[in-house]
Amino acid sequence: MWDRRFVKDSYYTHGFLIPFITGFLIWLRWEDLRKTPQKRSRWGVPLIVSGMVIHVISSFFRVYFSSALSMLIVLSGLILYFYGKKIYHKVLFPVLFLFFMMPAPLIVITNISFKMKILAAEIAREVLTNMGFVALREGSIIKMQHVYVVVDDICSGLRSLISLTALGSLFAYWMDAPLWKRAIVFASTVPIAIITNVLRIILLSVIAEIWGPQYTLGFIHDLSGFLVFGFAFILLFVVGRLVE
Repeated sequence: MWDRRFVKDSYYTHGFLIPFITGFLIWLRWEDLRKTPQKRSRWGVPLIVSGMVIHVISSFFRVYFSSALSMLIVLSGLILYFYGKKIYHKVLFPVLFLFFMMPAPLIVITNISFKMKILAAEIAREVLTNMGFVALREGSIIKMQHVYVVVDDICSGLRSLISLTALGSLFAYWMDAPLWKRAIVFASTVPIAIITNVLRIILLSVIAEIWGPQYTLGFIHDLSGFLVFGFAFILLFVVGRLVE
């Protein structure tokens, strides 16, 4: 699992930040937590035991996702047992936020990435055609008049989606709004990630068609990713303001 966070083009390069964010969220409520009465809960014991069992079984069969997930179960059990339900309820979101550092099973990543890149390529092709460009799609390849644009796995938008859902959950957590409004903001991360990724593909396709594919590689390619993610954050903020 460590390799999947730090290899080139990993979907989880943000993973190392998650524990620090969790710690920061708990620190923000530290005074409130200190004043909260602590009463041990026996409900923590079955969580600790079940989490350890899941970890042992998962490690034996090398199912790393459930092994990592068992950490949350054990951590929840420890908090319940030593500090009680009231403390646990107040740190529930920071604890659950650790989920975003856990790489999903590769089969899930592969399936979702494939569907997302096909969807993104098809939408981009349709928009490019309406803009007056010659654009045909074969799989995840957009064939234009002078160039072929390959929407690879890393360009599927899944990496942005994973990062944006983590960011969206934080945004929703800090909102002073009813739960259903927070849910709308969090759910909006999916269409926002798809739309902004399609915009990036369209932009790079137009640049490649007009000026040449050499202008869409390296720095320009990476820069477009940062700019699009920044735009996605702005859209998320706008959705939050509209919902409030």
